[in-house]
Amino acid sequence: MNRIDLEGRVAVVTGGAQGIGFAVAQRLRASGATLCLWDMNTAALESAGAELGSGTTSITVDITNYEAVEAAVSDTEQRLGRIDILVHSAGIAGRNAPLDEYDLAEWHRVIDVDLHGAFYVNRAVLPGMKARNYGRIVNIASIAGKEGNPNASAYAAAKAGVIGMTKAVGKECAGFDIAINAVTPATAKTRILDELKPEFIDYMLSRIPRGRFLEVEEAASMIAWLVSQENSFTTASVFDLSGGRATY
Repeated sequence: MNRIDLEGRVAVVTGGAQGIGFAVAQRLRASGATLCLWDMNTAALESAGAELGSGTTSITVDITNYEAVEAAVSDTEQRLGRIDILVHSAGIAGRNAPLDEYDLAEWHRVIDVDLHGAFYVNRAVLPGMKARNYGRIVNIASIAGKEGNPNASAYAAAKAGVIGMTKAVGKECAGFDIAINAVTPATAKTRILDELKPEFIDYMLSRIPRGRFLEVEEAASMIAWLVSQENSFTTASVFDLSGGRATY
């Protein structure tokens, strides 16, 4: 494993207690970063913090509540001094159904977590990065945001929104030493699959030319470089993690 130099950097990982977020946290910690994990699941945060060891703090936060997100930023900066890196991984899959049968409350829940949450977290973290003229942000979108998945219209719409938002804000911040990019993973075996029907999981696997699911460590490897100081030019871009599925 290559060791990306993140010594002296402070990183926030949302959804950092599990799945891709936890794998990213492990990789950033191994690269020397000081971590603050944000997650809704307090018990999972405690377990993740114990596994990651010293140099890791955590905050229970609901990313659909902007005041709570602002408070988490303030708390993180008071504890650790600043936020240099944001990896926004928190999200949900939502239930499977055709669009014309999609439950209205479920649609709003998915959009609230996956799109509004991404907006809130980016919005709250950016002022400090601008003031310090340094920051690295990676928003975890999905291949569904590029191609769409049948019976998952809310998730696809939300992740397409994250891609568009990332491209816009990356351009807005291009005059600073701030890089804001997105990654588009194919399916990985994480708890997010618990919300999905088995036949839908089989469909997603069938769409991956590699013939297997993404390993969370593979996502962490790409993200570790994207949040490093070495990534000093590329911004407002989308990096493929789809195992060959992406058509653009």
